[in-house]
Amino acid sequence: MILTNPLPPEDDDFEALRAGLTEFNESFTGAVFREKISSFIKDDSGKIVGGILGEINWGWLHIQGLWVDESIRKGGWGTKLLSRMEYYALSKNTSSIRLETTTFQALDFYIKSGYAVFGELPNMPQGYTSYFLQKQIGTCVN
Repeated sequence: MILTNPLPPEDDDFEALRAGLTEFNESFTGAVFREKISSFIKDDSGKIVGGILGEINWGWLHIQGLWVDESIRKGGWGTKLLSRMEYYALSKNTSSIRLETTTFQALDFYIKSGYAVFGELPNMPQGYTSYFLQKQIGTCVN
């Protein structure tokens, strides 16, 4: 047996670890539906000026990021992206959503959108606080 020092993993090594973790977890939970999803805002030339990234697994949608370019902020695009993602989650029989934001990002936006803080991590990044939020949405469509 060899224990390596921490370093950036090779893609194959990362996938081997991920497969092992998935196999272990699913031995308890059974096979889990997983899907990476995204939605984008594109300008007339096709340039991405906003978007949202997420992944559904274990019956939850994890919103991994939402960004809207400064040039179109205050136009309701963040709300549109979030609503579209929530609707999609419901279509996949997923009514629980979680996300993370920080002090300098969009905490107020998410709270106004019905998300509730369930945890805080001070000094993540240094000098700021990371917030963990969740929301239960509607009734599942399927």
